[in-house]
Amino acid sequence: MLWNAKEISLYLKEKAYIDTIIVPLLPISFSDRTKQEAEQAEFITLLTNLLERQFKGRMLLVPPFTYLSEEDAQHRLEKLQKWIQEFESRQFDHVFCLTSDSGWKEFESDLDGKLIWMPSIPLEHMEEKYKRKIVDDQVNQLVKLIVQKWQTN
Repeated sequence: MLWNAKEISLYLKEKAYIDTIIVPLLPISFSDRTKQEAEQAEFITLLTNLLERQFKGRMLLVPPFTYLSEEDAQHRLEKLQKWIQEFESRQFDHVFCLTSDSGWKEFESDLDGKLIWMPSIPLEHMEEKYKRKIVDDQVNQLVKLIVQKWQTN
């Protein structure tokens, strides 16, 4: 389910069946990494939207956790942990944070298996048919990973 009025109304009626939240983690900066971070945002947004479609009725895609790249990493982690605690207190059994920012990898253990890191693939100059194939392959990997995590919890 998407974070919009129509689908949230449905979520409120059916929330007993929606046990998973997906949180895109998106860095922003206006530095030499700006274009790379925009590519990451495009890639992660595309992946999370397709993932949500695969699991509609079981998964809620929330707005991205957006942060400044230059922000203190520990502070960023603490803010994300507050988000996760809030979701878990609202009866979400599974929270997955999806990112292409390798800076999060150092906090994998702090996020208790909730972090999914995917290397970003620049899609800007790719032909549509190749772009679709690559993204579909990535989504299929994510589907398998999430189903596996559901089964182990």
